[in-house]
Amino acid sequence: MNKATKLVLPVVSVGMLMQAGCSQKVEQVKPNVLLIVSDDQGYADLGCSGYASDVKTPNLDRLANTGVRFTNSYATSPICNASRAGLMTGAYQERFGTFWYNGLGMTHPEFTTIAEHMKHQNYVNGYVGKFHYGGDHNPGNRNFPLDHGFDYFYGSGTPRKHYLIHNAAAEAEFQKVKEESGKWGQSLQQGPMWIGREKVDQDGFATELFAEKACEFMDKNKDKPFFLQLAFNAVHNFTHQLPDEYLKEHNLKGYHDWDPSKEEYMDWYRAARYPNNPEGRALYLGQLYYLDKEVGRVLDYLEETGLRENTIVIYISDNGGSTPIYANNAPLRGSKYTLYDGGIRVPMIISWPEKYKKGMVSDNLVSAMDIYPTIAKAIGSVAPQNLNGIDLNDLLTGKDKSLEHPSLVWDTKLEQAVRSGKWKYKAANTDEHGKFEGVEVEVGEFLYDMEADPGESINLADKYPEKFKELKKIYKEWRAGLEYPGNLKSIDNNK
Repeated sequence: MNKATKLVLPVVSVGMLMQAGCSQKVEQVKPNVLLIVSDDQGYADLGCSGYASDVKTPNLDRLANTGVRFTNSYATSPICNASRAGLMTGAYQERFGTFWYNGLGMTHPEFTTIAEHMKHQNYVNGYVGKFHYGGDHNPGNRNFPLDHGFDYFYGSGTPRKHYLIHNAAAEAEFQKVKEESGKWGQSLQQGPMWIGREKVDQDGFATELFAEKACEFMDKNKDKPFFLQLAFNAVHNFTHQLPDEYLKEHNLKGYHDWDPSKEEYMDWYRAARYPNNPEGRALYLGQLYYLDKEVGRVLDYLEETGLRENTIVIYISDNGGSTPIYANNAPLRGSKYTLYDGGIRVPMIISWPEKYKKGMVSDNLVSAMDIYPTIAKAIGSVAPQNLNGIDLNDLLTGKDKSLEHPSLVWDTKLEQAVRSGKWKYKAANTDEHGKFEGVEVEVGEFLYDMEADPGESINLADKYPEKFKELKKIYKEWRAGLEYPGNLKSIDNNK
């Protein structure tokens, strides 16, 4: 129990309470909040979902057994920087100019973050792991955790942080070789971690380091109400970066990091990805193993310290699984980078043993944007009025099992989509990112019945023209209502 968060009441005797007909319950405690975010986790890559026979996630399953698991939970984008901005602000990130890579992030002054809200409720806030919003990841910019409400930060702002190497000398040498070779390539980002506003060399495996720092933060602040966001970079590319002992134990040869002096970046990149890497799925499952193990470590800490009953634990992936790195999104079609459900429907679990249902599975249509207003209500505060998320507390307690979004909308400027009930409208203007990333995108406009056809294989636009028009209208009205002035350019297939 959090000692410092007790509501202090006047001292009264038991007799006085009895005479007044009052309950003897004389204290209330604000819950702690732990928000765990995984990176590019496949929809089927959760053991308790039952979709993938090669997946074992005992600790995530354990979390699901203590809370509510959602089967129709959606990220706001099929890529991480945009989706994380939507999660943190509880709003469609398109409203402040973030459609795809390197948008404005969270710099729009009208949208507060979860951390800023918690700060006003006297929470101490910690951020551990990967953050990635917009194009500027440096201190002094609101995208940096310490500049949008967090008191403590340990981690990285780079989208492709190396799992095993975290020092300035290694990064400098890599950049030198890259420059001398004159070859283009996305960096492996081997540099140090941020500790506060300073970059510090670190030793260790990122997934383990992040869990360790998360436990340290909670232990330091266990007598206060805390909000901790623990954002793993697992199971993001590059999954071959596993500890040597794991590779040896599982008889894996592994794969090497890119060496600009010896090979072209895209030759190296494609050789490690589907369908070219015979060990691809095994390496991905190695990263998933460590992710699950370290989630277990954090849950163990909460249980051993007696904090678990009054800690809300939320688990979600930032976007759908990346099939080029062998994530499994069954039974859904598509991958990260696309607006097929494989790119945007994600594992999500919400657990608060003291208040919420245990072992419940919900098919209701929910969003990562709902996390902000749900937390706000749970801690006894009022969420901002400009959010697009909805408060899920009545669903989580079983009071209203019908609670869900009437519709959800997506726009990457490359693709658009609407989900309403069992129906989904999807449009694709181009397949350019699909070709670059090695994922399928079918150009055109489509209507799918997601209950009968979760694999989005049968286009029903001609069979149900009124439903097609209805969902397309939802998209067009949503698009026209975006506040950010740069968002109002017309899209050819939606004129």
